[in-house]
Amino acid sequence: MTLDLAHYPTLAQARSPDALRKLPQDKLRALSDELRQYLLTCVSQSSGHFASGLGTVELTVALHYVYNTPFDRLIWDVGHQAYPHKILTGRAEQMATIRKKDGLHPFPWPPESDFDTFAVGHSSTSISAALGMAIAAEKENQGRKVVAVIGDGAMTAGMAFEAMNHAGDISKDMVVVLNDNEMSISENVGALNSHLARLLTGNLFNSIRDGGKKLLSNVPPIKEFASRAEEHIKGMVVPGTIFEELGFNYIGPIDGHDINGVVDTLRNMRRFKGPQLLHVVTKKGKGYPEAEKDPIKFHAVPKFNPADQALPKSAASKPSYSAIFGEWLCDMAKADPKLMAITPAMREGSGMVAFSQRFPEQYFDVAIAEQHAVTLGAGMAKEGLNAVVAIYSTFLQRAYDQLIHDVALQNLPVLFAIDRAGVVGADGPTHQGAFDIAFLRCIPNMIIMTPGDENECRQMLYTGHIANQPAAVRYPRGAGKGITPESVMTALPIGKGRTMREGKRVALLNFGTLLPYAEKAAEALDATLIDMRFVKPLDTEILDTLQQDHDLFVSIEDGCIMGGAGSAVAEYVLQKQYSTKLLQIGLPDSFILQGTQEEMYAELGIDDAGIVKQVKAFTQA
Repeated sequence: MTLDLAHYPTLAQARSPDALRKLPQDKLRALSDELRQYLLTCVSQSSGHFASGLGTVELTVALHYVYNTPFDRLIWDVGHQAYPHKILTGRAEQMATIRKKDGLHPFPWPPESDFDTFAVGHSSTSISAALGMAIAAEKENQGRKVVAVIGDGAMTAGMAFEAMNHAGDISKDMVVVLNDNEMSISENVGALNSHLARLLTGNLFNSIRDGGKKLLSNVPPIKEFASRAEEHIKGMVVPGTIFEELGFNYIGPIDGHDINGVVDTLRNMRRFKGPQLLHVVTKKGKGYPEAEKDPIKFHAVPKFNPADQALPKSAASKPSYSAIFGEWLCDMAKADPKLMAITPAMREGSGMVAFSQRFPEQYFDVAIAEQHAVTLGAGMAKEGLNAVVAIYSTFLQRAYDQLIHDVALQNLPVLFAIDRAGVVGADGPTHQGAFDIAFLRCIPNMIIMTPGDENECRQMLYTGHIANQPAAVRYPRGAGKGITPESVMTALPIGKGRTMREGKRVALLNFGTLLPYAEKAAEALDATLIDMRFVKPLDTEILDTLQQDHDLFVSIEDGCIMGGAGSAVAEYVLQKQYSTKLLQIGLPDSFILQGTQEEMYAELGIDDAGIVKQVKAFTQA
């Protein structure tokens, strides 16, 4: 499916940055309006990230207009805000395929386009990458410019400030654009600030500043006075003290929807030496009233009719695992005043909205700071509180050292509720929860649980909560089998699986929510089916029993095969020198692209048909 640019005459003239740069500047307002409307049309027909892109339209146009991309490097942070960038870099007609199998990648992706200079999906990486590129550009000495665009939410992560601290120290030529989408930082925007930004980037101010510094460089007392005077003057009109202290020249804030103001400011900054920070204030959801009112709701959207000015109500369906977790959290908090729940800026995604409203004193959103989230939980646990860290599988990767050094090493009872484990679907390789079993399994003191259905998930959360040691419950995006969890919470016996079906010669060992597929495969193969429940500690007693009358073990998991649950089985079988053969079914040694969960299960051979096919091929080989 492709989209037609016939109704967007100015956008049709800007199908690439080279074409865009040939437009007169007085056409950029019309281009921005058409680009915003085109984005609305695309996403409403295909689904995807929405509000962030609406807010960055003028900024994206200005960046490609002023900078010679892709020779000049433009690095986006997170990538939610990069849909306009994709449209302007030769991919407009393919936008209907974004986040779909074999379609456009959901985030900037270098194999897809030379304009996507750095792969991204997690936050706060842009400044570090840009600094690395700026160092390389200096060595090349070809005049290459480097610009990083970071959202204000991503500035809450320590990595962003680590990068800024280093950039300010070594003073390489680069520009950081802080896209402040009115969620925080500053509302001090208007004609005065835009005028001041132009003034502070203009030749007169900078020639006076640089010339004055050079002239007074050998007169320390006067030099110090001049420097302080400059900072005090700027400090009265711009809130950039923290960035100046980090060694950046701060400009702004400016109105990010004033296309001419953004272009003029960027054009002036392009000539600057050393690290520069431009503070641009935009409105998330700009141009679509409902998204402006509720940018969180419209952050990522399903297909919808823009004329309705509302998102379609989802049909009644089975509750998601995130909702199961959120309900358990509220129930558990009623019984345990020492429960403290932590999230790194994923309240909605992790199902914690109701909890945050009902138990505000027990709820901690630490912003995009996964490392801090984990060690915060460790500190709480050390003092006798019962910490629950709700975190996506792919985000827990960012706090691996803290998990080992601050939690497991001290054997602290922190419960990790790991959402989006396994194949996540449309968000693609940056968000697939493929590795958590493998990277958790090697850590001493960890309990790792893999629920096969909603009730098992609830009971495992309770089991981990009272386990008095580090514990993790991993569950996927989306809904389960439709089982209503039992209201009573019962601790499961640690390290014990459950027999779901007795069969012959082949034993399917299921780890997690691929259980419905495993059940169908077991029927088709007349195989024994064990829901193993625990990756660590592994139920070795059941393996001891099964090996007596089964020729083949088949491990099934929604995680990477290398180092995963099947590897735990393999290690035990080898240790005991059992003659039982082993087939490991799971995710391959490759990064998994975007597509629906069902599409990817089928492609990867981990649905029921794929399991049956692999078992038959193995037994007939």
